[in-house]
Amino acid sequence: MSGPTRGAGAAAAAALILALLLTCSVRCAESSKPSNVILILVDDQDVELGGMTPMKKTKQLIGEAGATFVNAFTVTPLCCPSRSSILSGRYPHNHQVRNNSLTGNCSSPLWQKGPEAEAFPVFLSKKKYQTFFSGKYLNQYGQKAAGDVDHVPPGWDQWNALVGNSQYYNYTLSVNGKAEKHSDTYEKDYLTDLILNWSLTFLDERSPQHPFFMMLAPPAPHSPWTAAPQYQQEFNNVQAPRDGSFDKPGKDKHWLLRQPTNPMPNSSIVYLDNAFRRRWQTLLSVDNMVEKLVKKLDSIKELDNTYLIYSSDNGYHTGQFSLPIDKRQLYEFDIRIPLLVRGPGIKPNQTLKAPVLNIDLAPTILDISGVNLSTVKMDGESFLYQMAPSLRNGTARPFFLVEYTGEGSPVSDPSCPKLGSGVSECFPDCVCEDAYNNTYACVRSLDGSHNLQYCEFADSESFVEMYNLTTDPHQLQNIVKTVDPSVLQLMNQRLIKLQSCIADSCHDYKMRNNQ
Repeated sequence: MSGPTRGAGAAAAAALILALLLTCSVRCAESSKPSNVILILVDDQDVELGGMTPMKKTKQLIGEAGATFVNAFTVTPLCCPSRSSILSGRYPHNHQVRNNSLTGNCSSPLWQKGPEAEAFPVFLSKKKYQTFFSGKYLNQYGQKAAGDVDHVPPGWDQWNALVGNSQYYNYTLSVNGKAEKHSDTYEKDYLTDLILNWSLTFLDERSPQHPFFMMLAPPAPHSPWTAAPQYQQEFNNVQAPRDGSFDKPGKDKHWLLRQPTNPMPNSSIVYLDNAFRRRWQTLLSVDNMVEKLVKKLDSIKELDNTYLIYSSDNGYHTGQFSLPIDKRQLYEFDIRIPLLVRGPGIKPNQTLKAPVLNIDLAPTILDISGVNLSTVKMDGESFLYQMAPSLRNGTARPFFLVEYTGEGSPVSDPSCPKLGSGVSECFPDCVCEDAYNNTYACVRSLDGSHNLQYCEFADSESFVEMYNLTTDPHQLQNIVKTVDPSVLQLMNQRLIKLQSCIADSCHDYKMRNNQ
């Protein structure tokens, strides 16, 4: 009797071991699956003027659960060139998108044949990521001269892209290459909510065997600042902040900053305060989107294996240096952007001070996915090491480039005939936000001991601006005529080098402060 009992026990033990091995192999396979990534990219959200104030859920669910980068910058403060930098990981001088127009290369055939064909979603697709896009892509996307709605950029499995610039109602989408028109019914058409609903459907229908990447690009807080009905009475007592450079004269600055009326007329202040409130109202739908996404990821047991990245394409201003509303300028309010990240290996409640750029998003996402970055031609660098040092090693950049090509009209603006041709984005009080010769390149140094900005304009004056942001955080005093000439020379050398850098040479920081 003892023999059969021992045999049965051995068989049971063997079966148990086999079951454990099978369980282990399944779990190993699950844990070895690359992490998912979701990039939420809003439109025109500043960080300097309190733009993150409405985002209570986002700050809690992403920032407090992970890392908040307090020195995040765009390399160019305008929608289309900035988004092109995010997608390509390249400075504007390398992707050649100069402004929001088709002639400025925005979503043009040249962009499609070149940088778009090498954008980071292409590499993710090769890594078997399931890819999903919804929202604003590039300002000229979907125009007939840019391939119409039929054009679906490579690398995307699910494609729901807005035709043209930001709208909340009455727009057309390219849904996997087919036009889909929307009108003005909140439940069916409000774009921010539609982006959320489509993303939740994608998460339900995806294959659990493969990782996913989602890019959600809501219109908020871009004009026309149309808030969802339930949020249209929020922030009614809020006004644009009156501190810093608000309504200050643009003394010793480029001519475009010297032309606004100072102090601003009351009509401009009423207008910008209204814009400020409405911008915040639109962001409440985005905050709600973040909360619902996090809950969904948790319910499908993907939250712990997903990197959630929240950022904006550029900053914004409302009254700084008497400019009513816009972006496009070289100052902190236009080039600083929010950046919050949570995900595997990122400890909660981190505040990270090393500078990061929007061209770093692409290499960081590819780094997370397992792509060998030495095989990718990008100007940005992965910042995974900063937020998850247990996963990567790295060193922070001490300086970087910001560049912009101004837009203008070949004929005089009716709102501003006295300035003649070459200006654009003009307000009734003859305040123009842009011009052809608002074309500049800046080197921004931020490495602990130095907090400097040096900018050169491509105009007839070869105008130069320089600021010490340690002593002058609001950039009120242009110190170019009083600073040590050796510092000017160093900054000029850095600028020349960065303006011609490509890929790896953009990461060469040998010209440090002591050289």
